[in-house]
Amino acid sequence: MTAAFVFAMSQGSLGGDITGLFLFVLAAASDWLDGWLARKMNLVTPLGKLMDPLADKILVSAAFVFFTQQGLCPVWITALIIGREFLVTGLRQIAVEAGQVLAADALGKWKTLFQLAYLTTGLVWLTAQHPDIKLAMGQWLGHLARPATQGGLLQPGLLWLAVALTVVSGWNYLWNSRSLLKSKA
Repeated sequence: MTAAFVFAMSQGSLGGDITGLFLFVLAAASDWLDGWLARKMNLVTPLGKLMDPLADKILVSAAFVFFTQQGLCPVWITALIIGREFLVTGLRQIAVEAGQVLAADALGKWKTLFQLAYLTTGLVWLTAQHPDIKLAMGQWLGHLARPATQGGLLQPGLLWLAVALTVVSGWNYLWNSRSLLKSKA
């Protein structure tokens, strides 16, 4: 779904932006639903614990790269977010090699929530910027989701919370994996 999202957003049209927004929200919602169903039906597997966060990381990373290209996110934030994702993925690989599973923790889930909220509001804003948007609701949503560079408050707050949680949760994974790292040294 990430490839379809990237393709849609790269079209630079209202239809592409609406499709990209829809695909992004669908991917985020289906990821949550998939995890919830797996836990409820006791279908959690080590492969799922590894692959589910990886799919999230690919979608979120692609969206942040796109936002950076659009001038909606500083390069250093995108690099920090992607770097944290590589760090956690590497730690998970080390854990797998040690016969352990490093599952997502609460901080990582909150980080993902705020990243997705920031990205969704940004996609709403991008979509609402098209001159073809004449609906009052679309204009109101666009105003609400306006980035800091355009005088907005909601979206920058979401970004800074996502950045803070990215740093704290990355440190948390690193700290909690220190015994794995010592055994590999």
